Amino acid sequence: MWLWGFFLAAVFLYTYNLGEVSLRDWDEGIVATVAREIWRANPDSYTWLYPQNLDGTPYWNKPPLIHNLIALFYGYFGVSEWSTRFPTATISALTVPLLYCIGREVFERRLEAIYATAVYLTLIPVVRHGRLAMLDGAITCFFSLVIWCLLKILQSGHRRQETDNKNRTETVRYYVVGVGLGIGLICLTKGVALGLLLGSIAFIFYFLAQKSLPPKTKSNHKFTFGFASLILLGLSPVIAWYSFQFSYYGQDFIAINLGIQTFNRVLNTVENNSNPPWYYVLEIAKYTMPWLIFLPGGIQLAFRQRQKTWAKLALVWLGFYLIAISVMATKLPWYIMPIYPAFALLVGANLARIHNQFTIGSISKILLIFVAIICWLGTIYYYWFAPSEDRDLFLILGALAVGLTITNILIKLGNYYFLATIAIALYFALFLLFNSSHWNWELGESYAVKPVAEMIKSVNPENQIIYTSYPYYRPSLDFYSDHIIIPLSNQQLPENVTTENKSIYLLLSKNDTNLSSIMDSKILATTKDWQLVTRK
Repeated sequence: MWLWGFFLAAVFLYTYNLGEVSLRDWDEGIVATVAREIWRANPDSYTWLYPQNLDGTPYWNKPPLIHNLIALFYGYFGVSEWSTRFPTATISALTVPLLYCIGREVFERRLEAIYATAVYLTLIPVVRHGRLAMLDGAITCFFSLVIWCLLKILQSGHRRQETDNKNRTETVRYYVVGVGLGIGLICLTKGVALGLLLGSIAFIFYFLAQKSLPPKTKSNHKFTFGFASLILLGLSPVIAWYSFQFSYYGQDFIAINLGIQTFNRVLNTVENNSNPPWYYVLEIAKYTMPWLIFLPGGIQLAFRQRQKTWAKLALVWLGFYLIAISVMATKLPWYIMPIYPAFALLVGANLARIHNQFTIGSISKILLIFVAIICWLGTIYYYWFAPSEDRDLFLILGALAVGLTITNILIKLGNYYFLATIAIALYFALFLLFNSSHWNWELGESYAVKPVAEMIKSVNPENQIIYTSYPYYRPSLDFYSDHIIIPLSNQQLPENVTTENKSIYLLLSKNDTNLSSIMDSKILATTKDWQLVTRK
């Protein structure tokens, strides 16, 4: 009942209202563009195996597993925001029941698993990024699959003294193949570097957990050899894909895919995405309230119970992954996604302890009151002072404010149902958030691309590259306009217009002073803030 309840709650929250806001820049725009190129290519061209960018150049950024899945949805449902996001949103939602299964394996009681899953289900960054056409939600799901399979293998080790029949051995083999398959799915989604990192974390945990098994249940050399062989069987699709790429493209693929796009991000800053080592600690602090209040107690409890499987898993998962991404030179907010199941396990264990003992510290009580006050202040602001289009935020913050107020009242009354109240309030607030246009808030950082894309498509400058005065590349604009839009500096624009012999198209802001310096220009189409011009 709990498993199916969490599954249905997750699928609803992750897939509700997916198509009502535009795709955002970078990952969503790039993934959608590559998927569309796969969908509309001739099957005989093997674009599904050798994906291409919009201009026909090889796409070597990431392996195309998710891109192909989205292309398959395009074939059945057409190209839209919904069909772009639905595959990744569904895969991300599967992490919720997977985490419940992990909790049932590592905890002695069901209560800890329930609380951990409820925490994960209601974490804002997890659900929000999981709904997007990005790769990190799928990565989290695949890694959770790896951990669950390893736990099933460990469980068979505990039972080996009781029985060693053929059926149990066959079952273990399936789980070992599942470990390899899960790591392979990670590699086919985001590359071998992340597969190596998460695979290493998984096997560090397995090694530490196996040490606690009785001597008679530990793996012998024969089992270890078979273990490695079955993992390689699960990894065979990865080996095949990289072999095909190398045989087709040669050294260029290795240099760009494994070099520039993968390991270079570890050592060097890519596209100015540099931040201090404590960047991800701040990301966790910013977006995980109010569950963050219970994390220190969960870490303390894990250290006290560090001989138990759940504590080893949570500490190794959170600690090693946090250190690894913190020392990387390139830092992006969504890189932290795979850490949140470990976060939820730690918080869930602490919540179960509070449920049983009702020993909530004074600092936690004060912080919960403080968060409730902040929500009430936000509610008042968005009702009385903010523009009318922000009334959705009034409802979202109002739901949180009411829920957290009830929570504080229940704490005062000594009622442990305050924990369930927090989860219900967060779930309802997330539903209201996804019912609005605010959930993909990065879209507000720049101009809306859809009107500009429609303007470009109305002119339809076939096989022509369009230059723009906007300083940044916007993959979502490329996707919606079906044209390549290259950003150039203000100094470069006039130079390109005067030196190019062929006709040139410029996407310029109406306030751009460069327009007056372009001789013999012709305005082809306009929107409220932008215009497409060319030379006469």
